Amino acid sequence: MVDSENQQLAAKLGEVLQRLGWKATVAESCTGGAIAAAITSVSGASAWFDGSVVSYSNRIKRDLLGVDQRDLDEFGAVSEAVVRQMAVGVLNRLDANLSVAVSGIAGPDGGSDEKPVGTVWIGWAHGEGQEPVQADARLLHLDGNRAQIQSQAVKEALKGMLQIAESHCKD
Repeated sequence: MVDSENQQLAAKLGEVLQRLGWKATVAESCTGGAIAAAITSVSGASAWFDGSVVSYSNRIKRDLLGVDQRDLDEFGAVSEAVVRQMAVGVLNRLDANLSVAVSGIAGPDGGSDEKPVGTVWIGWAHGEGQEPVQADARLLHLDGNRAQIQSQAVKEALKGMLQIAESHCKD
């Protein structure tokens, strides 16, 4: 079930994307499709959302999204380098204008001293026409159980997408 705040963010995102004539896409790891679920809970989302990739394994990140194996080896899947590449990869492969990528440790296991449970990297990419793709990323340290961490990551991912889309609206 989609959190109502996340659904509202997705609905607002859809309104802005439709004004822009943009398409959005998502590459998810620790959220396991929850961002896509929030988006597709909005009636009419097919006008601005064609699909997403749940890239839970490094193999999928590498083979489908074009993440460099050296970066996976050196920095790990939960890293700035990897989420930036995931965001650009899904944007290009699914021919969208705006994307978000999420990779993190939702717990309750899997954390380390360096990357404790709740460590989440979110990356966004956008580009239009001949405009070069621009990518940004942010590190979050989220609290709560697995479901709470995932829901917070979805919220932050959607908020970032909305912020980028709104910054391109001319009205």
